[in-house]
Amino acid sequence: MDQQHYHIKSGFENMDTQAIYSFLNQESYWAENIPFQTLETALKNSYCVGVFSGEKQVGFARLITDYATFAYLADVYILTSHRQRGLSKKLMHHIMEQDWVAGLRRISLATWDAHELYRQFGFSAPANPEYLMEITRRDIYKNG
Repeated sequence: MDQQHYHIKSGFENMDTQAIYSFLNQESYWAENIPFQTLETALKNSYCVGVFSGEKQVGFARLITDYATFAYLADVYILTSHRQRGLSKKLMHHIMEQDWVAGLRRISLATWDAHELYRQFGFSAPANPEYLMEITRRDIYKNG
């Protein structure tokens, strides 16, 4: 696990929005075809965290949050060529170690394929799934 030349930055102003856009728009299953302006607005209104190799952004996550009671973890990724180096765990540790995150009443996320990663940080299936409701618009970016 070679993490020596990787570092983490937080804050929208430190993110490479083009790199994030490229991954989410072209490689993610959850935000394929997202318009750049939509993504930029989302990032500006979130707590953003990036993993960098030198000046190149190779990973990302964001919390959509009120910074007091609730957060939704979204858009987590590590570029394929940088995986298997413990970077997802490093990214999650950074997020979960923030004092304000420790004080949140609820942190939610949705994932198809990374349950084991998130379980290591205390995530589990909802205790009362019958209480949860959602509106899902899976193809919202396809016609935009």
